[in-house]
Amino acid sequence: MSVLRGSLLLLIAISLAACSPGRATPQYHATGNPGLLSEWGQLGVAGGQIHLAEGVVPYDLNTPLFTDYALKLRTIWMPPGTQATYREGAALDFPVGTVITKTFYYPLADTPGMVAAGDGHSMTNADGSLDLSRVQLIETRILVHREDGWSAIPYRWNEDQTDAVLHRFGDIVPLQMISADGEQIDFDYVMPDTNQCASCHAPDSNTRAIAPIGPKPRHLNRDFDYPDGTRNQLEYLTEVGFLTGAPDTADAPRNADWEDVTAPLEARARAYLDANCSHCHSPVGPADTSGLDLEPGVPHSPAAGFCKPPVAAGAGTGDRPFDIFPGQPDNSILLFRLDNIHPDQMMPEIGRSTIHTEGVALIREWIESLPGDCG
Repeated sequence: MSVLRGSLLLLIAISLAACSPGRATPQYHATGNPGLLSEWGQLGVAGGQIHLAEGVVPYDLNTPLFTDYALKLRTIWMPPGTQATYREGAALDFPVGTVITKTFYYPLADTPGMVAAGDGHSMTNADGSLDLSRVQLIETRILVHREDGWSAIPYRWNEDQTDAVLHRFGDIVPLQMISADGEQIDFDYVMPDTNQCASCHAPDSNTRAIAPIGPKPRHLNRDFDYPDGTRNQLEYLTEVGFLTGAPDTADAPRNADWEDVTAPLEARARAYLDANCSHCHSPVGPADTSGLDLEPGVPHSPAAGFCKPPVAAGAGTGDRPFDIFPGQPDNSILLFRLDNIHPDQMMPEIGRSTIHTEGVALIREWIESLPGDCG
């Protein structure tokens, strides 16, 4: 029955795609870097909207990485007849030919020329379309799985919001943003170059190979509003034939939504640190020499930063004694680095030009709540 349902869902999606404007045909480029995003055929622009191409599946994360309050439209496409394989603690094992996109954009503020702060998710409609009259598109990043591994390719949207152009060397986009509390924030959105993509997307310091970091089961195990109704993402990917080997969602790991105030504070804080830090701070990550492991499930211990002195002294410590000092956020290096935008002090080291005020408040509250002493 699941195979039949998957076939029916794909037929419905294809039928809807064929009748909708702005649809493109997804393309896999085994080599090279196409000059325009449209050459990948993942997204189409028509009638003042972005439309997902036939067979392209949107997804979201329980707790997304913070990127200067940008919203993000995330999609996956795989060549027909191929599947990703479930992996418990890592990103899904995607086949060669997979194309993953992430489009960064902002809601338009009421004040002309200004954008509003977003929460990292997306403003797309149930059919995956996005109303361009309500947003300012910034960039789309492509991750493509080729025979020799993954490649990261950045594209910058043009002023007309009709297509995005290859920007291998990155870009700087000056923005004026209105925060949730009405404050005006002027900052430079920094679009990474191709090499900088590896700073986050090379989660194993032994291989330094680029790989997806977002589509892990613990991030994907959540509901999503699809055209045919709300479904759990892992279940949906299985039913449409995109995923094999997934357990019952009740048995799969699930991160908390850091904004869900009904969830335990511990779960929200650990999910936030996982999404924003653990791709580097893990036993094999680029920051493994720090001795700090911020993956979920690591017990309260020096390995997770509790009462752990810094490996190296310097400006990044803020003259604070421990990575996490239970009950004392103002003596915790972790909070100092999050509440910072100086290049030699901030964490993450790239990927943002602003302080995530709400995220900092969450981590402060969590550290204040922690029992124990480092005496």
